[in-house]
Amino acid sequence: MSTLSPGLRPPADRPVPPEPRTSASPGPRIPASPEPRAGRFRRAAARLTPADRAVLWLYLLTRISLWITAHFARWLFPARPGAREAAPVLAPFQRWDANHYLHIARDGYFPAGAGPWTSGWDNREAFFPGYPSLLRAVHTVVPDWTAAGLLISFVAGAVAVLALARIARAYLPEDATGRRTAALFLLSPCAVFLAVGYTEALFLAFALPAWLAAVRHRWALAAVLTALATTVRVSGLFLAAAIALLFVLTAREKRDRRSWRAAGWMLLPALPPAAYSWYLHVYTGDWMAWKHAQERGWYRTFHTPWEAWANTWNGAFGHTQTTGYALMFQAELAAMLVGLALVAVLLYRRRWPEALYVALSLWALGTSYWYTSIPRATLLWWPLWIGLAALSLRRPWFRTAYLSVAAPVTTLVALTFLTGRWAG
Repeated sequence: MSTLSPGLRPPADRPVPPEPRTSASPGPRIPASPEPRAGRFRRAAARLTPADRAVLWLYLLTRISLWITAHFARWLFPARPGAREAAPVLAPFQRWDANHYLHIARDGYFPAGAGPWTSGWDNREAFFPGYPSLLRAVHTVVPDWTAAGLLISFVAGAVAVLALARIARAYLPEDATGRRTAALFLLSPCAVFLAVGYTEALFLAFALPAWLAAVRHRWALAAVLTALATTVRVSGLFLAAAIALLFVLTAREKRDRRSWRAAGWMLLPALPPAAYSWYLHVYTGDWMAWKHAQERGWYRTFHTPWEAWANTWNGAFGHTQTTGYALMFQAELAAMLVGLALVAVLLYRRRWPEALYVALSLWALGTSYWYTSIPRATLLWWPLWIGLAALSLRRPWFRTAYLSVAAPVTTLVALTFLTGRWAG
């Protein structure tokens, strides 16, 4: 696997050293004033290549587009028929899981002694503590909870899309690879979840730089970033397995004992989930309380893959669900097929670590009673977006076909979420 060149340039405005003090320059020495904040910003911006800046500009444009969609959604689709006032500006973004994270950040996991033993419990322990902890910290500066969550996703999304573009340039040498990968990713059907108070953007802000560090063989940094990813989602463990496999393959290829010295770092990502399980055990007596909460609240009890497929198929086409839920199940089936095809391609191209990462994700999502959240999970499969970019470079017509289909689907999914109609 080729590695990614950092693409960093030295700052153009290097500081000029002070002139030496001589007898001809009397007077006390005046300490240099701290560098202005604007100067530090310019120096940081100088580290971005033109390709990086193009990707970030595309990211900003898609955020503006989504905010415009949210603004019109609250006027065109009021919560009550005949409403004469639009919902608050940020109301479209505070939906579904975003409320769970808000409650955890504001009240903790077990407020006032409540828990799984309480009637009507919301099973909030199913959600890992990384995002709610950061949300609580940002809330100390941004008073509005929803705005704090949006700020996290906005910054994290920029980091993620920049890292994705750099990874793409490591796989494909064409100049336009990073920008094209970012465009396909940002206009993907479930891209709205990168901008709302969900964990996808924050997870990718850790996971993608972790993978970037791993392909550069910076194992300690990769392990630290992966450990941060495991505080956000259990999917971080799948990433840890992929990076560990990449480490083993790299060490075997080098045939050097010194290459194995970093092996201990591969254990670091397991510590945050272990600590969270210990915390839950203290309060509930259950080491796997987060998993059991998912089973109670989201039907994630173990079923064989064929049982899960059959149950999802019945929900999609068996006329057992309302049309909204049936359409969701159809999307789940389609996303599963995309994931299986992706694993097959990765195995064919001997991309073993990436194949392992996606396969573990499919196994976790495809062994519940029925499929849940697989379309959202496609955002986490970075080999998918790089592969689609590669295909569009070989077949120029593919990008036009993809955008022609993805644009309306992406808009409809965004409207479905922003108007409170996401789950049926």
